Amino acid sequence: MIEFYLDTKSGVSPYLQIVQQVRRALKLGLLHEGDQLPTVKDVVSRVAINPNTVSKAYRELEHEGLVIARAGVGTFIASSALAVAQDVQVPIRHDLLKWIEQARTLGLDDESIEAIFRDCFRSTSTAVLA
Repeated sequence: MIEFYLDTKSGVSPYLQIVQQVRRALKLGLLHEGDQLPTVKDVVSRVAINPNTVSKAYRELEHEGLVIARAGVGTFIASSALAVAQDVQVPIRHDLLKWIEQARTLGLDDESIEAIFRDCFRSTSTAVLA
């Protein structure tokens, strides 16, 4: 089961962070069709968030067709169509982990590593669109 967390410094609204975390877990193959999301009550108690915020996130995910809410039972993953095949992920993750390890060995802190990654990611994203 997924464990939600909130980054209060991200500037991203809490409900959207929950939506993004579910999408990310689906893409990474961590959630599958039929898996149950934590109840609103569980998320509220673990993350200290307003229940309406969690409900809003779950409604958004349902609107996107990613989850199905079953009254009195819970919220379940409807489709794992976003999942990226493991055979594609494994070598890329391996290379990325090696890169992060090398950056740390060279003395870069996490914030610097993330900044480099985001800059490169944005550069390649805009190059594809151009």
